[in-house]
Amino acid sequence: MSTYNEIDVHDLSVMLTSQPLLLVDVRNDDEVARGIIQGAVHIPLAMLPVKYGTLTKVENLVFYCHSGIRSAHAAAFAANKGCKNVYNLAGGVLAWAKAGYPFVQKK
Repeated sequence: MSTYNEIDVHDLSVMLTSQPLLLVDVRNDDEVARGIIQGAVHIPLAMLPVKYGTLTKVENLVFYCHSGIRSAHAAAFAANKGCKNVYNLAGGVLAWAKAGYPFVQKK
């Protein structure tokens, strides 16, 4: 059984500027409509089993959601499917916003 790592918002902000990664927002459409972290792709948690094949080609994979619960499930799923360097954003967008980091509108 593979595992994933928890990261905090500061670690994510550093990773976003220092190394290649795929940032995946697993929230629902109505949540994403309020804004996402810049550079993220939106794959609702329910769609992850269908789309996970596209995730296996990246070196670092970071999931986030509203509070970190759903993204922990997504990270565990991806790690168990063989993805390497899988991370979950602890506290999700709540922690991201509390730390003062910005959101953008989904394109």
